[in-house]
Amino acid sequence: MPSTSGPAPSGRLPACPDEGAADAAPSAAARPDGYRAVFAVPEFRSVFAAHLLSSLGVVVCEIALSVLVFRITASPLLSALTFALGLLPYVVGGTLLSAVADRYPARRVLVGCDLLCALAAAGMVAPGTPVVVLLVLRCVLAAIAPVFAGTRAATLGEILGEGELFVLGRSVIRIVNQSAQLAGFAAGGLLLTVVSPAAVLALTAGAFLGSALLLRLGTLARPARDGAPGADRGALLAASLGGARLLLADRRVRALLLLTWLPPAFVVIPEALLVPYAGLLGTGPAGMGLLMCSMPIGAVLAESLVGTFLGPRARTRLTFPMGVFAVLPSLGFAAQPSLGWAVLLLALTGTGISYNFGVDRWFVAAVPDALLGRAMTVMQAGRMTVMGLAMGLAGAAAEYAPLRVVMPAAGVLGAVCVLAVIFEVRRTEPGPDRTFPGPDRTSPRPGARTGRAGGPDRKMRRG
Repeated sequence: MPSTSGPAPSGRLPACPDEGAADAAPSAAARPDGYRAVFAVPEFRSVFAAHLLSSLGVVVCEIALSVLVFRITASPLLSALTFALGLLPYVVGGTLLSAVADRYPARRVLVGCDLLCALAAAGMVAPGTPVVVLLVLRCVLAAIAPVFAGTRAATLGEILGEGELFVLGRSVIRIVNQSAQLAGFAAGGLLLTVVSPAAVLALTAGAFLGSALLLRLGTLARPARDGAPGADRGALLAASLGGARLLLADRRVRALLLLTWLPPAFVVIPEALLVPYAGLLGTGPAGMGLLMCSMPIGAVLAESLVGTFLGPRARTRLTFPMGVFAVLPSLGFAAQPSLGWAVLLLALTGTGISYNFGVDRWFVAAVPDALLGRAMTVMQAGRMTVMGLAMGLAGAAAEYAPLRVVMPAAGVLGAVCVLAVIFEVRRTEPGPDRTFPGPDRTSPRPGARTGRAGGPDRKMRRG
């Protein structure tokens, strides 16, 4: 186990840094060698390797389970349902279990989540498992996912500090997510040509166990962020719902959550309709595969280039333009483009992911320390839930309207909604008279992070 967690937390950066502050900061502190500095932290390397294993495991599991369910039932609906169940139960874990991320030590939560996922995957392997049980186990994986993701995101602030290393660390996690889609689908398809779906699911269980081992041995044991005594914490469900209410009651946090959720919700609409669109073009499986890969490729390229070549101020200034741009390429589907142009539109859509650099910075500055795990869990759960709902609504709309109407309509509606949210984010920029609603959080708690002056971090924002 590493003896140090890397750079000490440097205190929260301003939620919306001004031009002068960014220029005045020493260049070495503002741009600490980019991604190389992130990977120089031993704990982060363990988190990265564990996330890579578990992400590949999830994608391969989805493919293998979908094939297994189809072989058992011969039902396209039930086979497709295995993918939908990877999104919709997020709201359950993210809403009812979010307090777990703050109430218990992060390493214990992360390792426990991986072990539960390994058990769920192992349960899918058992011969003769009924389809309903397979689908329930898939829901278990999806309910655990937001708790795991929120805990990991919050603990990155303790591993990397909450400055630019945190922002770049979150960027690496997003790159892994997008890359896992590409590599996982390819690996899953290849594995299923030589072994049974049950054998692939067994490998998935092994991937989760490997992730748990990496996190257990490669990260430090830290106290829980919620330092209140057990008697003062209340029931887990009440703490989870209460934390969500506190977060949504804050105007700044609410606006940033919407900015996190809305662009992906509209971006996935053309992606959800790619199978029928490929059929409309008559491209065959190869063309459909190319369409499906286009958006993740654009996302990985944009995320890598922006994180490598742009500094903190430039990345922050891209937030609003890229948030709007992400939903605009779908307007091009009004012309029913050919395969090549459709691939280009989807790749351009993927580049919009770079708007997250600024949102990550602002969000972690807007949330109290004691609620950070719950906030990250709610953020992740909300994003996946609205994406799942958007996919379902897009499919329903495509039953009654042609694709060349539904896909660009998502771009128009998305641009209007994102612009409205951006206006709200601008209106809630932090000032000296804006405080988080709820009990006073200015007194230090056990293990609390401190600001540059060594005192408790007093984050001010509008209620």
